[in-house]
Amino acid sequence: MNKSLPTLYGDFPLKLAPARAWRTYVGGKLIEELHGVADQDDNHFPEEWLMSIVSARNVGREHIVDEGLSKVDLPDIDVSLKSLINENAAEFLGESHFEKFGNNTGVLAKIIDSAERLTVQVHPNRDKAKELFNSAYGKTECWHIIGGREINGEPPYVYLGFKPGVTRELWESLFENQDIEGMLNCLHKYDVKPGDTFLIEGGTPHAIGSGCLLVEIQEPTDLTIRIEKVSPTGFEIDDFMCHQGIGFEKMFDCFNYDTYTQEETLEKWYVRPFVRTEVRDNREIELIGYQQTPYFKMTLVEVESEIDITNDGVFSGLYILSGSGSIGSEGYRQSFNIGDQFFIPAKVSGFTLRNEGDQPLKALRIFGPRITD
Repeated sequence: MNKSLPTLYGDFPLKLAPARAWRTYVGGKLIEELHGVADQDDNHFPEEWLMSIVSARNVGREHIVDEGLSKVDLPDIDVSLKSLINENAAEFLGESHFEKFGNNTGVLAKIIDSAERLTVQVHPNRDKAKELFNSAYGKTECWHIIGGREINGEPPYVYLGFKPGVTRELWESLFENQDIEGMLNCLHKYDVKPGDTFLIEGGTPHAIGSGCLLVEIQEPTDLTIRIEKVSPTGFEIDDFMCHQGIGFEKMFDCFNYDTYTQEETLEKWYVRPFVRTEVRDNREIELIGYQQTPYFKMTLVEVESEIDITNDGVFSGLYILSGSGSIGSEGYRQSFNIGDQFFIPAKVSGFTLRNEGDQPLKALRIFGPRITD
């Protein structure tokens, strides 16, 4: 017999409301369009956070304690995914995950739409995160480009990695002089297109360029070291937002000063997808996997008709990139449209995705860290 409503205790895929986060840069117009909202201007909410149990770190907004946190998308219910997991961690995350990582998902994903270049930045690796921030997680991340737009006639691009010849002394000098052109000249620049995927390990300098629409999957922190004191559009960045409380001297300890050529950088951090499973016209493509990093995994599901997915006792997130349809599990079926997202508890044994529209159905699956060593 069909059930009319899901429980909140891990029995069904749980629909989540969009969670936007304030940032120092502007964007977000293409995210609004994903949700069917036209004619919106870019603003300081250029990111939608997915499956998030992490609060955003923003100076002057510390009183907004739930900014960035995912909440359940059910009528008359105001409850965060974080609180549900805290109450039911083993059922939501799985016994094996809970034994190793506790009540932390160990992962965060975002949709990012940049109308301007982000400031040149770095995130700490796990060792530096522990040493400098007393955090169990750093912020290794991965970008998967899903779209974009030209900004002032320039196609989407990213900056990634130090060029040969860069030293800590040079990098600190460029910061002291706020020589932005010099900073950018130290990094490799790549034009990007939908389907491109890059791994950005903690310690690697980088900047998302203007015009990028991408999915970012990362370790679950908001630790960002910025070395520009003013954003490209003129927003003055607070000192804390630059060094995250550890001071200007220590923040340079977060960078890995290894250097690579343009070709070596691509070989090291450009990730090529592969088809993991294919049944008739339905398939699942691995975009980033545990062979590249133990911290997360992300796949793309393409559904022409219907596909059955086994959950294998692990939790995951689901984000609808295109199309419309329904998700069914244990006799309960929920409809969805582009831009909708779900949390799939570990307790759910499996689910079915059904394409019920006239457009290709594409959905991202987001996974936490590898459980086995």
